[in-house]
Amino acid sequence: MMQEVMSALTDGFIITIELFVLTLLGSLPLGLIISFGSMSRFAPLRVLCKAVVWAIRGTPLMLQLIVIYYGPGIMFDNNIWGGSNEGRFIAVLAAFIINYACYFSEIYRGGIESISKGQFEAGQVLGLTKKQIFFKIVLLQVIKRIIPPMGNEFINLVKDTSLSRTIAVYELIWAGEAFIKSSGIIWPLLMTGVFYLLFSGILVLIFGKIEKKLSYFNS
Repeated sequence: MMQEVMSALTDGFIITIELFVLTLLGSLPLGLIISFGSMSRFAPLRVLCKAVVWAIRGTPLMLQLIVIYYGPGIMFDNNIWGGSNEGRFIAVLAAFIINYACYFSEIYRGGIESISKGQFEAGQVLGLTKKQIFFKIVLLQVIKRIIPPMGNEFINLVKDTSLSRTIAVYELIWAGEAFIKSSGIIWPLLMTGVFYLLFSGILVLIFGKIEKKLSYFNS
């Protein structure tokens, strides 16, 4: 039984890791684009980006999953995701990327806006272009300031992957819960907590090392 449980939990954990990694690959760059849009001098773009961020941050991720997966089929009579496991996974991934991109965009925006205008002005006095000012003066300071909130969001993402079961995507929690229904035992579900704790612990160590690496950089 132990071997069967560990095999099922490992399979579910692999799906969880895939969702975690792919979400970050999509949401981190998209969040940066949205943050620039939120700070744009072009008012319509700025208002649009802020409205999207407000809507996403103000509604539950579970609701967003349901809307993204079932919405197209209900509104346009066309289920673009299909009924396969792959289609449901892509729908979950799309919802996660959009959700976390909006959260990351606010972290980026806060980090960039926390840099004093004097540093931008000093760069201009030195004859640097806006691009040079951003990459040579601003970027490292922004990275240092956003590491702690980014770490929190990474850990939140680890736990939020369990919401994918809302639209029947097999993941770690699903794998553990299945044994309650099939064998009447609960300990496999409790063991999923060990996987989450280990994964979160690794992230805490990684971000802790990154913070130490950047500690020489004064705030």
